[in-house]
Amino acid sequence: MRNQGKEMYEFGPFRLDPGKRVLLRDNQPVPLQLKAFETLLVLVRNSEQVVLKDDLMKSVWPDTFVEESNLAQHIFVLRKILGESAREYRYIITIPGRGYRFAVKVRVVSEEESLVVEAHSRSRMVIEEKHWLNGVWRPVGAMAIAMALVGGVLYWRSHRAPKLTERDSIVIADFANTTGDTVFDGTLRQGLSAQLDQSPFLNLLSDQRVAQTLSLMAQPKDARLTHELAREVCERTGSVAVLDGSIAQVGTQYLLLLKASSCANGESLANAEAQAKDKNHVLGALGKLALEIRSKLGESLASLQKYDVPPEEVTTPSLEALRLYSLGLLARKGDLPPALKWFQRAVDLDHNFAMAYAQLGMVYFDLGESVLATENLRKAYDLRERVSELERFHIESNYEMVVGNLEAARKDCELWAQIYPRDPGAPSTLAIIYLYMGQWEKVLIMTQRMIELRHQTKPESNLVAAFTFLNQLDKARTLAQEGNRIWDSPLFNANLYMIDFLQGDRNGMDREAAKLMGKPGWEDRMLDSESNTAAYGGEFAKSRELTRRAVDSAQRAGETQTAAAYEAEAATREALVGNQGQAKQLAKSALALSNGWEVEGISAIALALAGDSAQGSRLADELDKRYPENTIVHLNFLPTIRAALALGNGDPSKALGDLAPAAPYELGYADLSIGFGLYPVYLRGEAYLASKQGSTAGGELQKIVLHSGVVQNELIGALAHLQLGRAYAIAGDTAKAQSAYQDFLRVWKDADAAIPILKQAKAEYAKLH
Repeated sequence: MRNQGKEMYEFGPFRLDPGKRVLLRDNQPVPLQLKAFETLLVLVRNSEQVVLKDDLMKSVWPDTFVEESNLAQHIFVLRKILGESAREYRYIITIPGRGYRFAVKVRVVSEEESLVVEAHSRSRMVIEEKHWLNGVWRPVGAMAIAMALVGGVLYWRSHRAPKLTERDSIVIADFANTTGDTVFDGTLRQGLSAQLDQSPFLNLLSDQRVAQTLSLMAQPKDARLTHELAREVCERTGSVAVLDGSIAQVGTQYLLLLKASSCANGESLANAEAQAKDKNHVLGALGKLALEIRSKLGESLASLQKYDVPPEEVTTPSLEALRLYSLGLLARKGDLPPALKWFQRAVDLDHNFAMAYAQLGMVYFDLGESVLATENLRKAYDLRERVSELERFHIESNYEMVVGNLEAARKDCELWAQIYPRDPGAPSTLAIIYLYMGQWEKVLIMTQRMIELRHQTKPESNLVAAFTFLNQLDKARTLAQEGNRIWDSPLFNANLYMIDFLQGDRNGMDREAAKLMGKPGWEDRMLDSESNTAAYGGEFAKSRELTRRAVDSAQRAGETQTAAAYEAEAATREALVGNQGQAKQLAKSALALSNGWEVEGISAIALALAGDSAQGSRLADELDKRYPENTIVHLNFLPTIRAALALGNGDPSKALGDLAPAAPYELGYADLSIGFGLYPVYLRGEAYLASKQGSTAGGELQKIVLHSGVVQNELIGALAHLQLGRAYAIAGDTAKAQSAYQDFLRVWKDADAAIPILKQAKAEYAKLH
């Protein structure tokens, strides 16, 4: 075995001396910190092999725990010293997710060979030193003093406190465009935002906060952010700096300038410039501009290296696709359906535009079209290696959430929040995940955190919904009414409709419903909600007609899966009240429109409740096979389907066993588009009733009553009162049983007389007397 301490290693113009712990370039020492030297030594001794990150860190820091960022910083320093560019690494290659590889051939030099070379080098240095002393000592001595002074100044400058801190927010103004080419209008600002967003150091003022501030200034929320407007926004929001960009054309070339200035006094904080040889290279120049300004504003070298994905990957190499993407983001601030066409056109132009696919997927998700949402998010997910770290978190967490792997999505979001603690995307996504999980207090906390990070001062519809879920209806109403005055958004009308329902205000419901009729993407939602309300009161003939109109409206708007969900939901309602023929027909119709997992899950529950065990079992097996990692399928839908099948077969004990896995998710929604929630609780109550365990059944059914803000106008909210009456009757508490039956019959005072469950309820109530 060779004595490694007596050997040196040569590669390119470099020599590494382990004994003296020095790196030489062309026989001249290169300044290098000890840990950086040890990192390089490990890589060189294992040249052309992959060294795992963990092994490398254990070798360099054997007795100390350090963050991976320490290693990344040393790798960055080594690359700089070895003369590698940010776009091409010759010596140290990153192996994603594993470690690093020293890629060049390394020559091992023995001690004897090294001494000969060193002696020759010293003899040359003595001759050169004599010439230097004899000929130039006086002027060089003076120059040395001057250089020392200059060096001191440069050291002071390089070690000053950063221009900004991580708490200081920045406003990005629109680029001044003198080229006459409108493709740059708004596009360069979006491209620069995407570049700077990947920095964990810089804190960009959100577009939502900018829009709110502009409205307070009596400006349109989509007003062009000139320097003057941007500076006023900066001052009003307590931000620290404004970034002003400009683009000019000189011949075929383009010149891009970027200036950071204090919004308090206009003092220049930093400047950067870049040139593009033609229009196709403007985005590349924008990336250089962003990297330079990040450095000059105080971001560390390690952060610059780790979070520097070029703009053609963070965004797109197509300026026109980026322009369309920017228009989509702008449209999405107002309403969802209009944004679809812009994102779709962006991906039509650039089939590798990952974030455009992601935005397209999330708009479809918000519209209740989970199949189209999954399709587009899967495309973004497949392209995730092309994007920045921040965009990867956005894509991966939303993809995992939409396909139903909630545990993976939650972990993604927690890491996202750790690395980018000021980004509102992580709490926003976590709020949706907690909706599925039924953790309503956490929904409120995450929604409030999202609003805080966006620095929003105006009402947010998601916060209205969060207060509604927790039965804090007065707070919800106040926020919704204020939001409606400011934004005039359909979201607040939908919020107010449900608050009016929960507070028994039929006139208010009619008023809000009328405002949404005729609006694409909203009319069908309101018609479905009205259908739910009619069924809640036992008016099933009216409910069926409203469902038919909702389905037609959704199909006209191109929302096929949403239309199917309406029919599947209606099928479940029919099955719950004993209309088995209607339930089977509606479920069959829903499945003909969509095979999305939500539609199949709800249809299977309806079929099982309606006595079609064969179809219910087939759909359950299909869901189990097709979605092995889907949390909602396995911990909500499948337990509920199997419990319904067991109850149909007269086996309540099996039903209770089947429902056991659903306990952690029983209070959550299984389908966010229609608010299908708490069915495991309802069926568990029925199973206890079938087992003649009245008190235990009552405890389960009380969960539905207590969570009226979650159940809202779902039919099980009304039926829970009837089932509570049955539970109290079994337990022998006649007074409470009579009261619960009266509550149900009061809600169903206008119900259709022929409904089977109503006939049973009236007969049971009569026997109590």
